[in-house]
Amino acid sequence: MVRVLVVEDEPKMAGLLRRGLVEEGYAVDVAADGADGFGAAVSRDYDAVVLDVMLPRLSGFEVCRRLRRQQVWVPVLMLTARDAVTDRISGLDGGADDYLTKPFHLAELFARLRALTRRGPVARPTVLAARDLRIDPASRRCWRGETEIAVTAKEYALLEMFLRQPGVVLTRELLLEHCWDFAYESRSNVVEVHIRALRDKIDRPFAVVSLETVRGAGYRLRPDGGRPRVEVGAR
Repeated sequence: MVRVLVVEDEPKMAGLLRRGLVEEGYAVDVAADGADGFGAAVSRDYDAVVLDVMLPRLSGFEVCRRLRRQQVWVPVLMLTARDAVTDRISGLDGGADDYLTKPFHLAELFARLRALTRRGPVARPTVLAARDLRIDPASRRCWRGETEIAVTAKEYALLEMFLRQPGVVLTRELLLEHCWDFAYESRSNVVEVHIRALRDKIDRPFAVVSLETVRGAGYRLRPDGGRPRVEVGAR
């Protein structure tokens, strides 16, 4: 039997989901807040988790991020009353597999759950790395060696692009297209500004050069994690 965890704090919605899923033949557990939902998901084997975003104690976004940090790869279907693109992106970036915006039809939820449970849990890379420079896509954290580095959302987006294609030259236009929206004109120097800020965090404090400018082409991240920085005037 397929076992599903529903994490929903609104009693009427939780009851509706439980009854509907049981009638569809699922075994269902219900948690009424994010902390209890997280505890249940890490302590028992589920085939899928239906996870509301707005929860007491821990938000659905945080529950999902913590599950992925714990390397719990159970498929997660997020439910949200908000349909903003940024909220959907936050859920998917945090490790969710799919989402539904309230109000929704139960038939659609059942169809999405069937698709997720057919696929089953998929092992995902815990980190992307170039030697000692690494990021965790689930938690969106960054390290150089044992030192954690605080990066902004845009800096992280740039770094993830480079770490997914180490050694490949990425053009300014490609970076602008993937990390910004159409409100930015191609003449803007926003890419250069953020590349400089990223170097100030991942390279300069560690006396290395990993994020290189390829004149007339773009930027690339060295697969070896970076060469030693030689200061002007140094012997």
